[in-house]
Amino acid sequence: MASSPQQTNSHFTGMMLIAMPSMADTRFTRSVVYVCSHSAEGAMGLVVNQVIDQLRLPAVLQQLGIKSEGLAEDQPVHLGGPVESNRGFVLHSADYQLESTLLIDENFALTATVEILRAIAEGNGPSRLVLALGYAGWAPGQLDAEILANGWLIAPGDADIVFGREDETKWHRALAKLKIDPILLSGAVGHA
Repeated sequence: MASSPQQTNSHFTGMMLIAMPSMADTRFTRSVVYVCSHSAEGAMGLVVNQVIDQLRLPAVLQQLGIKSEGLAEDQPVHLGGPVESNRGFVLHSADYQLESTLLIDENFALTATVEILRAIAEGNGPSRLVLALGYAGWAPGQLDAEILANGWLIAPGDADIVFGREDETKWHRALAKLKIDPILLSGAVGHA
């Protein structure tokens, strides 16, 4: 375990973004995004409920020449977002850290190196994870503007939602955390 992983801190870091039904960008329709980093320089997150059809972790490991024994064949690979869609990211429980790991909070960490994939293949990786190709990125002030424009709802990060395998229910479950019925959501912004 590394002695001092990087740590991030900002007001949306560690939160889940829940796409409003009126989301204009179809790449994020009904998406749940875990925000890994948010600062004055911009924001970065991973979509945690969009699975890449027919692609599973063992196939990714095989492509990289990493041998895996006894690995769960059904571990999905997520489409983390439209930026750098050929680059892999592992959002994982904070029980695993390398020097290159970004420690988000006591429950979440992010590692984007092949070493974590080797550790997972050997059974020495994190206890919970989401493997994603690509990420969602926002320029300075862009995420704040999208939230103000009623594009996203914000909920605290929830490990059971983020790491759970029920991808098709994550959007509804994230809304339920906020006690919101999706039928009652409107795309209109209210003005007093």
